[in-house]
Amino acid sequence: MAPKAKAKAMKSTAMTKGALADAVATACEMKKKDVIKALASIAEIATAEVKKSGVFTLPGLFRIKSRKKPATKAGKKEIFGKMCVVKAKPARTIVKAFPVAVLKKEF
Repeated sequence: MAPKAKAKAMKSTAMTKGALADAVATACEMKKKDVIKALASIAEIATAEVKKSGVFTLPGLFRIKSRKKPATKAGKKEIFGKMCVVKAKPARTIVKAFPVAVLKKEF
């Protein structure tokens, strides 16, 4: 039973928005309320920029890119030696986030 309890204790969870705001507020000596407003404004700016130009970079952390994926036609394809019917798919926009080089080197 002891190994299960130890494994459960080692599992970590992602930091919540409130915990992040609290950590930034203590590090920068600001009010938590102001930090939450700043985080919300960064999210709005990032959304607008990705819609407008397709790219948004938060220096030192990540880069968000979007691209148009074209529509595919229905038909038959040979997959692993078997003929399969492939359904048509509409065009869509794909959004991905990539870590910057400094963050990659850290891990």
